[in-house]
Amino acid sequence: MNKERNNSDQSWKRPRASRRAVLAAALLGAVSLSAVGAGAASAQGTIPIKIGVLNDRSGLYADVTGEGSAVAARMAVEDFKAADKGLKVEVLTGDHQNKPDVGSTIARQWIDQDGVDVIADVPTSSVGLAVNEVVREKNKVYLNSGTGSSDLTGKNCSPNTVHWTYDTAALSNGTAKAMIKRGGDTWFFITADYAFGHALERDASNVIKSSGGKVLGSVKHPLSNADFSSQLLQAQASKAKVVALANAGGDTINAIKQAGEFGLTKGGQSLAGLLIFSSDIHSLGTKAAQGLVLTEAFYWDLNDKTRDFSKRFAAKFGGKMPTSVHAGVYGSVLHYLKAVEALKSKDPKAVMARMKEMPIDDPLVGKGHIRPDGRAIHDMYLFEVKTPEESKGEWDLYKVLATIPGDQAFRPLADGGCPMVAKK
Repeated sequence: MNKERNNSDQSWKRPRASRRAVLAAALLGAVSLSAVGAGAASAQGTIPIKIGVLNDRSGLYADVTGEGSAVAARMAVEDFKAADKGLKVEVLTGDHQNKPDVGSTIARQWIDQDGVDVIADVPTSSVGLAVNEVVREKNKVYLNSGTGSSDLTGKNCSPNTVHWTYDTAALSNGTAKAMIKRGGDTWFFITADYAFGHALERDASNVIKSSGGKVLGSVKHPLSNADFSSQLLQAQASKAKVVALANAGGDTINAIKQAGEFGLTKGGQSLAGLLIFSSDIHSLGTKAAQGLVLTEAFYWDLNDKTRDFSKRFAAKFGGKMPTSVHAGVYGSVLHYLKAVEALKSKDPKAVMARMKEMPIDDPLVGKGHIRPDGRAIHDMYLFEVKTPEESKGEWDLYKVLATIPGDQAFRPLADGGCPMVAKK
């Protein structure tokens, strides 16, 4: 008899795990598991589903993804009333530590030993792209919310992957175009030196050049960089009108804080954060971040549906409002469960086909669809950070500048270089 397990805050490993798996579990900080709504469904006639939420739970992206993504996945299961519909769903969590080898090891262990059907979230593009290959090889389902690289639906596209929330192409189409319209026609990049940063600089540079702007230079920095003085000095020396931050999470926060100390904006240059989340702005405060223009797929205060979800989320997560990554995990898991219920099967090929057939009706990112390359198409939003005078509360951070329709926000299907599309 299967027993419900709810020890998401404790280390967990299988009793008969191999020596290699035990060592891996120790190295990876262990994997945690919580059961969601299993008790309401009888053992007979149920479809057991295991969803692994894999992300950074202890590093620079932990606030953006982390445990909040697991909370969002559990909320999707609860809101769908999965147990009442014959689905017995368990949500596992794992910390990939922003390392591709660690992420791949967890993914393989989950699939090979623990019977995981779906891997969700996976920020850090180098890890996301590595897990993409594992899931394709093992023929499971990959619901990516956290990875930014547009290569996930480009040269590295997979029949097993849905890229749900945002990507580097959409971020560039939003923020870069907006800055150029404001007169920012010369750019200098401060770029995280891994797959995400490279893809974001590439995609933004393409938008800048096609819009009549110029890229004057760029400088790379390592992940989890504490000192941006060298990069900021090079940015100032470039005399570029816009200094673009092609990084995320703690790196973006540190760069913005230090840019203020260097007087970058006082010297006449503008700062563009190409990937910024509401948790970053909350950490910085509106005094430091005011006036920043950014592109996101979701903001908690957009409408009644986003506010309802966000208030319920905050009640479960220490008063913190969800990021767009959390919203993407919720929406992608919900869409997956709808497909499984419709088919009465969790066969990966059939479920992926059904997910692409069904229109997206997500209360958080809105209506849309999933393209053949796995890209979820939905509206994106151009925001500006409020001034301290405009903000009416701790999480009152953004004002909407524009809604960007999905077919304009994301890269055209024909331009991505996805082999699956090229074959068709």
